[in-house]
Amino acid sequence: MSRLLVIFFGVGLLRPAPGTWGSAAALLLGMGILQLGGFPSLVLATGLVTALGFWACGVELRPGQDPSEVVIDEVAGQWVAMLFTAFAFWARGFPTTGFWSSGHLGLLPWPAWVFPFALFRLFDIWKPWVIGRADRRKDVAGVMLDDLWAGLFAGITTVILAALYYATLLV
Repeated sequence: MSRLLVIFFGVGLLRPAPGTWGSAAALLLGMGILQLGGFPSLVLATGLVTALGFWACGVELRPGQDPSEVVIDEVAGQWVAMLFTAFAFWARGFPTTGFWSSGHLGLLPWPAWVFPFALFRLFDIWKPWVIGRADRRKDVAGVMLDDLWAGLFAGITTVILAALYYATLLV
């Protein structure tokens, strides 16, 4: 079971770029979770996949290992990134489902799921600051932590970009 989790039920075996495939699968599954259960369900799913990811990586990996087929960390990180956008829309009573979410005051819809995905991949590959430090730990926890940090950075950056986007439309 731990092997199936770390490769996220085979997604990590897709080539090329298994991390991007893992993030894409997480994005689609996360959107499905939002469709079925809303923001609280995504919060629960993120906590669950994170805990299971730490456990499964602990079972399957030895210190210093981070094989490319291990993508449970991308799933957890991608969902962290999605939480920011999902919360913003949920808190305002807007739908959090679909590729394009509702705009406010008749403004054009903002591509709510494109930026968390793209920014998560950027931070996961670039690994600035604490993301790189977590990756350089070379222990099992570092496998998960760098992606959780990347998700946090992507989520915060998404909110900042959305605020700038809407600010320019209101000027």
